[in-house]
Amino acid sequence: MTQGWLDQLLDYLSKGGWVVMTALVVAALLLWYGLGYRFFALGRGNRRGVRRLIERYERGYARAPRGIIDTAVIRGLALARAGGAHLRRRLDEAFIELEAEMDRHAVMVRSIVMVSPLLGLLGTVGGMIETFDSLGDMSLFSQSGGIAGGISQALFTTQMGLAVALPGLIVGRILDRRQAMLENELDKIKDILCARHS
Repeated sequence: MTQGWLDQLLDYLSKGGWVVMTALVVAALLLWYGLGYRFFALGRGNRRGVRRLIERYERGYARAPRGIIDTAVIRGLALARAGGAHLRRRLDEAFIELEAEMDRHAVMVRSIVMVSPLLGLLGTVGGMIETFDSLGDMSLFSQSGGIAGGISQALFTTQMGLAVALPGLIVGRILDRRQAMLENELDKIKDILCARHS
């Protein structure tokens, strides 16, 4: 069972050309690693609104943080209770690590989404070159597949480039939206804590 699946995968990769298809497979693996990491890093935690969550933690709600908003509320309340001047600046500094964590791998995801169709296009050009070489040599039925082999290679790499990029684009945009919502909530936490402890 596994051997048949592996043979089909290797056949698919060889039809598109080993160099370009291998690069696209590596790009797909990196893309889904980055998307998975971002999905778990962008976990909100408690579903309650920010204001209610702050009130609960002020009253002694003792539960380990499960996401970014929980962690931000706990850190923000600790800074507010410690007192001192310039609370907003201290909150900004305390939340930098959380914001960096939310943004990790975002550039890699966007880069792979942009580069994958170009890699597919590179394979397309390679396939078309093979097709025109077959026409030039008049080897329409050559060992390498001739015209059909070149066109096949062109279509396989184009398909693979789009298959990597399109899901990455859709999931990446959803995660970018989630990140923007979390950043707004972090700003709300800062505003609420600064208003209460000014």
